[in-house]
Amino acid sequence: MRFIHTADWQIGKPFRNFGEKESVLRQARLAAIETIGRLAVAEGAAHVLVAGDLHDTEAPAQKTLLEPLERMRNFPGVAWHVIPGNHDYHRGNGLWDRARALGLPGNVHLHLTPEAAALGDDAVLLPAPLRRKSEVNDLTEWMDGAGTAAGKIRIGLAHGSVQGFGASGEANNPIAADRARRAGLDYLALGDWHGTLQVGPATWYAGTPEADRFNSQEVGQVLLVEISGPGSPARVTAHRTGAYRWISQAEQLSAAADLEGLERRLRALPDLPNLLMRLDLTGTLDLTARADLARRLAALEAAMFWLEPDLEALHVRPTLADLEKIDFDGVLREAAETLRLQAENAGLGPVERRRAEEALVQLYLLTRDSHGEAA
Repeated sequence: MRFIHTADWQIGKPFRNFGEKESVLRQARLAAIETIGRLAVAEGAAHVLVAGDLHDTEAPAQKTLLEPLERMRNFPGVAWHVIPGNHDYHRGNGLWDRARALGLPGNVHLHLTPEAAALGDDAVLLPAPLRRKSEVNDLTEWMDGAGTAAGKIRIGLAHGSVQGFGASGEANNPIAADRARRAGLDYLALGDWHGTLQVGPATWYAGTPEADRFNSQEVGQVLLVEISGPGSPARVTAHRTGAYRWISQAEQLSAAADLEGLERRLRALPDLPNLLMRLDLTGTLDLTARADLARRLAALEAAMFWLEPDLEALHVRPTLADLEKIDFDGVLREAAETLRLQAENAGLGPVERRRAEEALVQLYLLTRDSHGEAA
């Protein structure tokens, strides 16, 4: 059989730090559902397993509640199997009861209790839905004793943190690392970890289908899983579903010559209009180079979907030539000298020195602009 393993859609997730682009990122998460549906149809995968956190909160607005369900409805030949995660855990009169009251599409199956369910004629699904944000006990333990008919592929579906592989998810919800072996599972589909990760021969985290943070999954994807029969190894293939790439990059700068290379490397990255980048810059530049950096960053910000430069560890050390350009022998020059001394004063705190550096840069740019020079 073939099925798709996905998790952590987190529909309705806010992206407030992204200003006017917040709505674009929120819509991308919905568009990923349609990409998953098309992939399932193209690959002949009759089932899509959603391992928790379909929604970002357990109390979404009605429109947000219904949006993913309506997109799943558009693929009537695909059965979508959903369990609650730590963000959208199941409670009485909560979002899942609301969804059922509003009317679920016929091809969407909510698994709200730990009971075996058929996946067609070939397989059985063993779900471990969450009823709280955080659980002390391993909710997958029931799978060990869950009897299924002979000749059936056994598939577990859970949301939580596998113990002992060196990381944890957003909430507690422990899962034994050897659960698949203990329960005789042919595959254990997990959610909560936002990156694709194999943690055992038959145990995988799918990651999120649309990346949503830096220093996590670079691009959203899902897993296409093929199992020929009970006891056969699962063949797992990752497929990209995300529209946007999220990357973090660190660069050290020490001279004006470094800036051209930095811009060249960043412009060579693929698909800039769909790239979100956190750029950590370190080193020391003179005022002329710092002004040139500001110009280059402004152009790159326009080329990318989002550019977030971190300049906290990039210091400014003006040269004599820099200071000569700032209203020589005038009031502005005196202000520049004062700011330079503050920026280099080890007795001041880092915040105060940083403010002096930034003020010096702005003064330099103001002076150059007033003389009609390019920044």
